[in-house]
Amino acid sequence: MNIDWAALGSVFGVSLVVTVALVALFTLGIMGLSRQERASAQGGSAALAVTGAYACFAACTAAVGYGIWLIVA
Repeated sequence: MNIDWAALGSVFGVSLVVTVALVALFTLGIMGLSRQERASAQGGSAALAVTGAYACFAACTAAVGYGIWLIVA
């Protein structure tokens, strides 16, 4: 049995980077929604924060969908 350590390291590195990026993107979406709640509690509007939050969630959904597509195809 012969293990290609370079390929294994490459897969590990890409997986780590993509995972951290998705978590950061989801966190930005959560922060955007919390800013909207804070602004509405103070009587203001945070339409840009909500739009950015939904864009972050859409990007997360697209990345997960692409990953599922890669696995199934």
